[in-house]
Amino acid sequence: MPLIEAVPNVSEGQNAVALHALENCLRAAPGVRLLGLDANPSANRSVFTLLGQPENVAQALFDFIALACRLIDMRKQRGAHPRLGAVDVCPLVPLENITLNQTAALARQLAARVGQELQIPVYLYQAAASAPQRQNLAFIRRGEYENLAQKLQELPPDFGPNYLTPRAEQTGACVIGARPILIAFNINLNTQDPVPAKLIAAKIRQSGGGMPGVKAIGWYMQNFRRAQVSCNITDFHAASLHAVYEACQKEAAALGLKATGCELVGLAPLQALLQAGHHYAPHQTDPALLVQSAAKGLNLNEVKPFLPQEQILEWKAGLIK
Repeated sequence: MPLIEAVPNVSEGQNAVALHALENCLRAAPGVRLLGLDANPSANRSVFTLLGQPENVAQALFDFIALACRLIDMRKQRGAHPRLGAVDVCPLVPLENITLNQTAALARQLAARVGQELQIPVYLYQAAASAPQRQNLAFIRRGEYENLAQKLQELPPDFGPNYLTPRAEQTGACVIGARPILIAFNINLNTQDPVPAKLIAAKIRQSGGGMPGVKAIGWYMQNFRRAQVSCNITDFHAASLHAVYEACQKEAAALGLKATGCELVGLAPLQALLQAGHHYAPHQTDPALLVQSAAKGLNLNEVKPFLPQEQILEWKAGLIK
């Protein structure tokens, strides 16, 4: 049977009551497994990961988006992470027996329903995008929520109202699409100053002439008391975890600083950890030991515990025993 992953990102990482309600919404959804919830108070953002057959996931996401837009008021929301709406971005990821094009078609159906029934502005992105320039999430999110009224006029949404209704003012806009697996990967610096992190991010990201398949920004995380280079790795074959970490180490050293460790946000594919494990322990063959080598080499336990059985997609989902 076809199997997809969905990774809705909500603009809430501080309100435990709201997050618990959203978690329960997904746990109660028929035919869907909630694999993970990663909440960051400083970013004021939470990443949910769920798994299931396409139709079940689409229904669960619709109910989740409806609830999130009741619980989160974007007029009051503040946080370090860029955002456009209460459910800021909702990617669907094909895993088994389904193509990216088929997943994109499902994303368009979900987006149309959200726009029509919930009256929320919805933009399509990545493989579901309605125009080439809209494939890029950063292009759609430019100016963030504070610029939404102007954005809706200059860049009309694919579905939902194209002006700032009172409801849209509360909910913001939602970006829905389909994409391959992405790894959210943050590199820690031995400073609380976000400026070096932003400089390093500008050097390593693809759009600045850096590493292919890497998007990056710099910020300060109050809950970790350190600056981070926050990366989205869209192609870990082109830009491995260890290569991104080592690039940050090099750029940090040029600024008189150190990149001291890394953080995985949400779930990552096993192959990415095995790839890093082979780099740090080239003669090792056992998958569990390779993951341990990756965790040690990347110092994945520095700011919070790295839990392989909980954070490696295939292990958490039971796809590989």
